[in-house]
Amino acid sequence: MNEGKNLLSKTPEDLWKTVKAEAETILAGEAYLDHFLTTNILNQHSLSSCLANIFAMKLESQHLSHTDLLRIANFAYEEHEQLTYSGYSDIIATFERDPACSRFINPILYFKGFQALQCYRVSNYYFKKGQLDLAYYIQMMTSDKFSVDIHPAAEIGNGILIDHANGIVIGETAVVGNNVSLLHAVTLGGTG
Repeated sequence: MNEGKNLLSKTPEDLWKTVKAEAETILAGEAYLDHFLTTNILNQHSLSSCLANIFAMKLESQHLSHTDLLRIANFAYEEHEQLTYSGYSDIIATFERDPACSRFINPILYFKGFQALQCYRVSNYYFKKGQLDLAYYIQMMTSDKFSVDIHPAAEIGNGILIDHANGIVIGETAVVGNNVSLLHAVTLGGTG
């Protein structure tokens, strides 16, 4: 684990500079990942644009294109700046608590628990905005893609680590506070 570094004193902008430097280092040793790293990290101007791009890349389908999903995510990040802070704090939490996470770039590119959580955050934004069908569509696509089912009405705090993420179900009535770690096969919420 990477504890004891008071990493939340970094700003999202500082973290983003570090992520871009990590991408450059990877690229120097992994030429085959050029397009992947350039598209998802190096061509992005901020953490929020990166998270929006990952959202669109992961959820694009015959029903909603990458361009449409990028527009959906970018709007959410622009209208609700807390989404960027939440993603930032989730990256820090993953880096601090997951022994398999040796770089800040890892959850962004490779960890499905982190990616599914960021998709939930966009769906939750639209749910609260009253665009329920869009929120449910994002939930469905996230569940199909990651095998992580988080209801868009669930309340989830910041600094969340979802490690491995197989079989995670967070229901409509669930409230997950700040700085929580979840592993696999966890069900939260329900009234039955």
